[in-house]
Amino acid sequence: MAQTVVEEPTIHESISSCSCGCEQVHETAPEMPDEELLYDLADLFKVFADTTRIKILYALMGRELSVGDLAEVIGATQSAVSHQLRTLKQAHLVKFQRDGKNVIYSLSDDHVYTMIAQGMTHICE
Repeated sequence: MAQTVVEEPTIHESISSCSCGCEQVHETAPEMPDEELLYDLADLFKVFADTTRIKILYALMGRELSVGDLAEVIGATQSAVSHQLRTLKQAHLVKFQRDGKNVIYSLSDDHVYTMIAQGMTHICE
C-alpha cells in the first residue's frame, strides 16, 4: 500500500530592520485565505471593538461569573452586561451554564484567553 505524503505550505521568511536598528524575522503566509474566511475574521475582530465587551472578557479570564457579578466587577448595569453578553455568545467567545435561576458565564476556550492576553501584551510593549 503506497503512502500519501502531504506537504505543508512553505512559510517564507524575510528579515527587516525596525527603527531601533534591530533585525526582525517576519513570516508571511503562502497564499491569501478565502474572502469569506477573511470576512469572518474581520467580524470577529469587530467584537473586540467595544470597551464593555473587553471588560467582560477580561473579568472572565480564569473564572466564571453571573450577570450580576459581572456588572459589579466592571461597573456597568446588568442590562448593559446582558446586552453585550448576547454579542459575545453569538461570536462564540463566551459560554454559559444554568445554575438554578442564575446563568453563569465563562470564556468559551483557551483561544479567547490567549487573544485577550496577547492583545494586552501587544499594547503594553
